[in-house]
Amino acid sequence: MKEVSELDKEKIAYHIRGLLEAIGEDPERPGLRETPMRVAGMYEEIFEGIQYSNHEIAQMFGKTFELEDNGNFNSAVVMKDITVFSYCEHHMALMYDMRVNVAYLPKGKVLGLSKIARICDMASKRLQLQERLGSDIAAIIAEATGSDDVGVKITGSHSCMTARGIRNVSSQTVTKTLIGEFKSNNDLKKLLD
Repeated sequence: MKEVSELDKEKIAYHIRGLLEAIGEDPERPGLRETPMRVAGMYEEIFEGIQYSNHEIAQMFGKTFELEDNGNFNSAVVMKDITVFSYCEHHMALMYDMRVNVAYLPKGKVLGLSKIARICDMASKRLQLQERLGSDIAAIIAEATGSDDVGVKITGSHSCMTARGIRNVSSQTVTKTLIGEFKSNNDLKKLLD
């Protein structure tokens, strides 16, 4: 991921004001006067992940614990139903009701459980495709854990499908990213369901 500068709240507010004018609104009416800066503050929060590379996220949330018994651990670590939301890079539309399932095979150490959810959350705070989000989470988990065996399944709704265009409100998108043993081992794949 390329390096980006910090979010420019003043510039965002300026453009939101112009957007309000372009859709026929009066940015000076009481309900909208502070909207441009509120939107800028919201963007600072919901797009925080743009500021960090996958490597930096792995470093931030890579707290691991050594396994006892010389690292002998013959089972996968699985965390399911991590909730996140993101924004589609095509329409800047909300991707919501997203549930992320993550599984990996430890290699002598395990990642702190809250760190898995934090990785998913930070990776989702970017303009995105759901497919890329799964790949980013898998890459970050792999780096943080030192494991080449990671699976990520994401199920979510996209407002570009549910609130505009086709307006199919019940549609969901399911993506899976499988690396290492998760590509070929059907028992490991089933852990994500």
